[in-house]
Amino acid sequence: MNEMAGADASTEATGRPSLVLGVAGGIAAYKAAELLRRFTESGHDVTVVPTPSALHFVGEATWAALSGRPVHTQVWESVHEVPHVRIGRSADLVVVAPATADLLARAASGRADDLLTNVLLTARCPVVFAPAMHTEMWEHPATQANVATLRQRGALVIEPAAGRLTGVDTGKGRLPDPDEIFAICMDVLARGVGVCDLAGRTVVVSAGGTREPLDPVRYLGNRSSGRQGIALARAAAARGAEVTLVAANVTLPDPAGVKVVRVETTEELRDAVVSAAGSADAVVMAAAPADFRPVSATETKIKKTGDGTAPTLELTQTPDILAEISSDRLREGQVVVGFAAETGDETGSVLELGRAKLARKGCDLLVVNDVRGGAVFGADDNQAVILDADGTEVDVPAGSKTDLAHAVWDQVARRLGPAPAATEPD
Repeated sequence: MNEMAGADASTEATGRPSLVLGVAGGIAAYKAAELLRRFTESGHDVTVVPTPSALHFVGEATWAALSGRPVHTQVWESVHEVPHVRIGRSADLVVVAPATADLLARAASGRADDLLTNVLLTARCPVVFAPAMHTEMWEHPATQANVATLRQRGALVIEPAAGRLTGVDTGKGRLPDPDEIFAICMDVLARGVGVCDLAGRTVVVSAGGTREPLDPVRYLGNRSSGRQGIALARAAAARGAEVTLVAANVTLPDPAGVKVVRVETTEELRDAVVSAAGSADAVVMAAAPADFRPVSATETKIKKTGDGTAPTLELTQTPDILAEISSDRLREGQVVVGFAAETGDETGSVLELGRAKLARKGCDLLVVNDVRGGAVFGADDNQAVILDADGTEVDVPAGSKTDLAHAVWDQVARRLGPAPAATEPD
């Protein structure tokens, strides 16, 4: 769907990207109103194309008021303008949210029985589907075959979230948070066509900082917020990968379309990463695991002493996860990426210490951050140097953590090469 260049007529006319928001007939249609608001407030021209069923959930007047544009619902409206061809041709991005099981089936089979499916057939720009349906419908082999078909053709189908569905039902099939769909769509729009270069790949990303308990209320930890790991997971999902995020004490919202495994300690992080790495094409260790942990944690809170003396802590080293997964590759051709937060010292500069760590750990790529003065931790921006085991390096200038994430995935994709050819389901 997104293999050919998109038409830019609308963008050239207004100076703003032109988006089509397709809305299928599911209860989650009301959440698309919030997504539309995010698009319009960020300066995009949005044409809403609801299916006839979607109008049972949210009326045409709502879409027109929020978009500030006429709403197109029928092939037979303004026939002289040929809307079923024009809308898709002029779009820079088409996103369908929610995408129901029925809509996915019709899109996969090439149906053109309403305006939205006509738009999908004529679009020559990136297409994003955000599914929402009951768990049984999402897991049905027919739906999974339709999703595989759409992905094989180049569309980005975001994995649905798990959580409360309609009624008392809970499970996978919930529409991802509109803010997360928006973030992925902006990522896709910025990168343009051919964005799904990680389609068919499975990747593992770790994020955050581990905590090693001292007593019931205290722990040894670090300043990692998990923002860079979240950006890496979101960027991989936007490039079509199946992503598992192992999150250590991260309080940020889950990125859309990503499986999240929550951990606290370094041992738990190690177990989760090793378990997921067995089927992964790439593992990116962006988490900051503690290097040491107490030999034992007390069962009661450590109290201050009356004489002012401090307790003595006996520490032991934690597992070296990066070195372990680098040396014990569980899959042939697997790419392993590490991160190094360095300040430099009397033994070497930031880059010299980074090169030494790359050799010592045995990973393929090492992202080196200069964290002097508390830089990087908790910030929205980042800059780094990506060191390759082959001796090359890529300087990533100051920019967003999303920019750095894509720079990392560019190097991973280069090492992995094209994904194995998949046979489109019958």
